[in-house]
Amino acid sequence: MADVGNREQSITKVPMIYVCGECHKENEIKPRDPIRCRECGYRIMYKKRTKRCILFNFNNSWSYTVESQ
Repeated sequence: MADVGNREQSITKVPMIYVCGECHKENEIKPRDPIRCRECGYRIMYKKRTKRCILFNFNNSWSYTVESQ
């Protein structure tokens, strides 16, 4: 049981990468960190896109896209 709690705690502490809307610098933001660019102080941040494959189903017609940066 303690192992499950440790795993969940370590997963939530992983920082996410966000891109500043003003200066376009990458910022690592952890949960409970203020949403603010470390370079310019701008408060509008965008989540960086992933490179994983996404599968869509539009009216029983499958299509896919590969997300890129």
